[in-house]
Amino acid sequence: MPLDPIEILHELVAIPSVNPMGEGPMGADGPEAKLTSYLERLFNRLGAACFRQPAEPGRDNLVARFDGEVAAKNGGRLVLLGVHQDTVPTTGMTIPPWTPTVRDGRLYGRGACDIKGGMAAMLAAVSRLVEGPSTGRPSVVVACTVNEEYGFSGVKALCRLWAQEPAFLPRKPDLAVVAEPTELQVVVAHKGVLRWRCHARGKAAHSSRPETGDNAIYKMARAVLAIQRYQNEVVAGLGTHPLCGPATVSVGTIRGGVSVNTVPDRCTIEIDRRLAPSEKPQEAYRHLVSYLARHAGTSDPLEHDPPYMEGLPLSDEANSALADRLCGVAREVIGNCRKIGVPYATDGAFLAAAGIPTVVFGPGSIAQAHTADEWIALEQVKQAADIYHRFLRGVA
Repeated sequence: MPLDPIEILHELVAIPSVNPMGEGPMGADGPEAKLTSYLERLFNRLGAACFRQPAEPGRDNLVARFDGEVAAKNGGRLVLLGVHQDTVPTTGMTIPPWTPTVRDGRLYGRGACDIKGGMAAMLAAVSRLVEGPSTGRPSVVVACTVNEEYGFSGVKALCRLWAQEPAFLPRKPDLAVVAEPTELQVVVAHKGVLRWRCHARGKAAHSSRPETGDNAIYKMARAVLAIQRYQNEVVAGLGTHPLCGPATVSVGTIRGGVSVNTVPDRCTIEIDRRLAPSEKPQEAYRHLVSYLARHAGTSDPLEHDPPYMEGLPLSDEANSALADRLCGVAREVIGNCRKIGVPYATDGAFLAAAGIPTVVFGPGSIAQAHTADEWIALEQVKQAADIYHRFLRGVA
């Protein structure tokens, strides 16, 4: 009997898989470990061949392969369904994060929208596919990646799988659909993201004699104003896209000083740079670093760490045919579907960069992702399962 997407969603949300977002130790087992084991048991019940792919210590991608009428190694079509296992932390939530609760047609809980609703729909669709007739069925790989929310290390490892483990995955997939909350619209382009830390150095002194020190916060204040000018006067001309809009930059955190009566000798900010599909991450990084060297107004140079997050942008140059096909299937179910662009980054861009036509599609709205009362509309989860299944049946 095929899996019920709503029952599966309840089970998924009840399993914590919080990404620590770089804060604190993870322990012997990574944050996704319990979910990874659950998924492995489920795929085994469905008769899939499974492969655990280490992406980081204690954090494994789980990849399940369902062979079609003609196996991929013999030339049959190979479709990749991608979805990440991790969620953002639960700090500040106003609902029980791991107690899935249904009210007014919505399921509440951390990860319900981003992205366990999409995961449940994909799992239900594949179970329905493999229990149906094998005639014309493509081979399907379901890749459940780790660490999407803070570094994309899972999908980076996944893109090496067909070269490193050809016995399991004999070749690169022909196409990919990645689950994210897109309100059942087909994302063909999205921005990339680049994040790094920047430091200003000074000299500590007693605050009763500030002239004997060198205030690092004052230095960084000038740098922050320079970044604001960079956003207002420079960034909009660096890259834009008709679906995604312009590139952006912002300062998200600032830390400095040890006490109010000490002149601070260090101040650190975190910079978030959103990339248009035409931009390259390292070029964007070097451009702002160079701009600040000229315009920050500091006596000593700022220090820039290498980026700790680098999410590629997704271009719509190679996925038009795939997007049209998926849009057509979605219209059969929901009546309306468009090709759109979004401002956030996803695993999909890395698959596209590996040469796989890729789109992003799933239930839920990004407006509900990461929120204090995260929820997803159950009707969209059911519709997504139907769309994924119909799409897979139509891949020839």
